[in-house]
Amino acid sequence: MPHVIVKAWPGKTEDQKKRLAEAISRNVMEIFEYGADAVSVAIEEVAPARWKEDVYQPDIAEADPQTLYKTPGYEM
Repeated sequence: MPHVIVKAWPGKTEDQKKRLAEAISRNVMEIFEYGADAVSVAIEEVAPARWKEDVYQPDIAEADPQTLYKTPGYEM
């Protein structure tokens, strides 16, 4: 039962968010071999001023290296 959380800066349209959620769902279903009923996707908007404190530090810099499969190309 995968649940994917995408954290992003505000400003994306509802259409963009829906398209991203659909694309992520398709890939999870295909790669992990789950049905559509098993996959959920949430998109959380985080203000740029809060990104370092709320996302970068806890979810990237302090992440378990065995669970962070893609790192960003920036540092804060």
